[in-house]
Amino acid sequence: MSLCNKTPIIVGVGQVTEQVPADLTSCSSHADLAAQASSRAMSDALNDSLAEHIDTIACVRTFADSGPFQTCPFGGSNNFPRSVGNRIGANPSSAVYEVAGGQSPQKLVGEFFEKLNAGECDMVLLAGGEAMANIKVASKHKVQLDWREEVAGQLEDRGTFDGSHMVTRMEFELNLMQPVQFYGLMEQARRGEKDLDADAYNQKMANCFSKLSRVAADNPYAMNTKSYEAEELITVTDNNKMVCSPYPKNLVAKDGVNQGAALLLTTVGKAKELGIAEEKWTYLHGYADTKERVMLKREKIGRSRAMEFALKDALEAAGKTSADIEHFDLYSCFPIVVAEACEVMGIEENDPRPLTQTGGLAYFGGPGNNYTMHGIASLVETLRKDPGSFGMASGNGGWMSKHSVGVYSTAAPQDGWASCDSGKLQRAVDAIPEVEVEHNPHGEAVLEAYIINYFKGNPLNSVIIGRLKGSNRRFYATNPFLDSDTLQQTLKGDCLGRTIFVEADPKGNRYAYSEPRLLEFSPKQVEEFQDSYEFCKVARNGHILTVTINRPETRNALHPPANQELENVFNAFEKDKDLWVAIITGEGDASFSAGNDLKYMALGGEMWVPKTGFAGITSRTDRTKPIIAAVNGVALGGGLEIAMAADIIVAVEHARFGLPEVKVGLFAGAGGVQRLTRQIGRKKAVEMIITGEPITPQEALDAGLINYVVPADQLMKQAEAIALKITEASPMAVSSSLQLLNESSRFAGEDDAVTFSHTVFDNLLNSDDFFEGSTAFAQKRKPRWIGK
Repeated sequence: MSLCNKTPIIVGVGQVTEQVPADLTSCSSHADLAAQASSRAMSDALNDSLAEHIDTIACVRTFADSGPFQTCPFGGSNNFPRSVGNRIGANPSSAVYEVAGGQSPQKLVGEFFEKLNAGECDMVLLAGGEAMANIKVASKHKVQLDWREEVAGQLEDRGTFDGSHMVTRMEFELNLMQPVQFYGLMEQARRGEKDLDADAYNQKMANCFSKLSRVAADNPYAMNTKSYEAEELITVTDNNKMVCSPYPKNLVAKDGVNQGAALLLTTVGKAKELGIAEEKWTYLHGYADTKERVMLKREKIGRSRAMEFALKDALEAAGKTSADIEHFDLYSCFPIVVAEACEVMGIEENDPRPLTQTGGLAYFGGPGNNYTMHGIASLVETLRKDPGSFGMASGNGGWMSKHSVGVYSTAAPQDGWASCDSGKLQRAVDAIPEVEVEHNPHGEAVLEAYIINYFKGNPLNSVIIGRLKGSNRRFYATNPFLDSDTLQQTLKGDCLGRTIFVEADPKGNRYAYSEPRLLEFSPKQVEEFQDSYEFCKVARNGHILTVTINRPETRNALHPPANQELENVFNAFEKDKDLWVAIITGEGDASFSAGNDLKYMALGGEMWVPKTGFAGITSRTDRTKPIIAAVNGVALGGGLEIAMAADIIVAVEHARFGLPEVKVGLFAGAGGVQRLTRQIGRKKAVEMIITGEPITPQEALDAGLINYVVPADQLMKQAEAIALKITEASPMAVSSSLQLLNESSRFAGEDDAVTFSHTVFDNLLNSDDFFEGSTAFAQKRKPRWIGK
């Protein structure tokens, strides 16, 4: 069979592993390791002269550059691929820095095989390197390294995220941010689906990973060359403490490594031209790339249909079944990924074929997003030793969220190279019905999955996934911090499938195994005024309440304790029959409120907002007592959202109004986007929202956002004058007016708002104020309102 010169092939592979050096000032950087692996890949194919033929370098994104919580303290390159190229003497015309994800090495192979076949490039270097062990040790010993590089030249930086949703607001609020937590939930859900007790399931996990560790023990590139017996992996000891159920330390992927890997890709024609020996050539026979939806929306928590589709489609594209694959490197960050892949492909537990070429991420090492590059490199070396055999490499990103699979052989495809349509495959994945999610669950439910978070080997708290019996919707919940009984019951491990009770809570939905136990920890609603407050000042004058946000050191920005305190104040205001109107302002003359306290959040403070929203009013949609905002300075972000939630706004001349959230990577989520577009019109509102630029009080007045602009010394006088005018009217009539406004605001059309059936007048008709108003009018006297 004659091969087309455009047929893409892998011609060189290279790997490197370094221990942390005694002289920490000589620690290799990420780019150093990637370059060392790249040099080995060129030498494996032919020699270093290949550098001048490399027209594309695509690099896997380092862990230290994969998100806001993962940064390298020693800096890095502004153009990672070209930093690698400079080290090996390559000056490519195209440099690519791939999006984060453990699937990315295999995804890049498929992508650039297509481009090689299309003639868009001639020789491609794929490379990646991780120096996390060096970072940890150097940081611990306070050794300052400088890995910063400024490299000129083109770069296609694909960013940290590719649009895949792995974490939602619910996970963020519950501090579910670590892979071990998500995989733990999936593992426990899978155990429930298999109807296995904890001991039996743990034994299966250990049996699987014990086999992987034996491969790592013989791998010269492995960070850990210890071969583990199954019992060593699941027996909890001081050296094998629980991390997050069901995982002790020895079953968890290790990322403290210094490892690099590289692949050199070209075409048959180019390989012939350069004299690269045919025994170095490896072909890609089939490949697939898919993305999964967020965990709560999957059909089953312990499965990934996207993984199933990718594995089966890659085999089908290669014209093979799993029985035809002699060599595997299945992604192995946690046992469930291997177990699910085997189940999809019908591979039995006693199958003699090794499931890894490296030893897996727990033993070989977990070099960040670049692990699968090592897997493919090792697989290529194995296939060369077994010519004509077939191998599979699978990559996994997130929590079984993103999948890339490739089927390889040194034998050429019988029908020549054929690209695979992962777009069609993804549409099939997306067509699978998704489970509905409940953000505010309440009532009876079934526990589907759980984890126990541990701290230094001791159980800290539990997080569960449940499904409401009534609506069948899924939710997250946690045990209250002081509810040790619920935690202990969950710790027993026999809770899967049990009935639980859940209640929505801004701090994290709460669950318990009985309704009385759940209600025992329900937060008590405060509806009475306190003698003093920590974050605000409260004063009453007749029927008027004045609330002053009192955090001038933060420009009156609000954090959860302050928001909770203000919720309590406005609860008491709503309940107090003698209070008819409130004024909210800020302490000092600089700021009404700077919104959310970002510094508090950045320092690790808990982040939640009470049900009634910022300052206890932005989500208080059933409010029927008027509030006046006396804006004494800047009202930005949440500060403007508070002001807009009020009914009337009076502002000083030096005030500024704006929603600057977009400038710090956020959006105005406490009603800012919705209210501003309704209160001043879409065009001006959108400009403010998407530029983040503030406007002056006069601009705000002209736009209809505020009611009055006054000198600073007249602010409270004006606000109080308006409040007094309101108290001269019937409080029941004012309340009814606001109630009708609230109820009719859900209608877009004016006619619908005017004609909808309501009962607001019924309440007014049966009030003392209704009769007092008409009586006082007839008697030509001033009404004596009592608000009842």
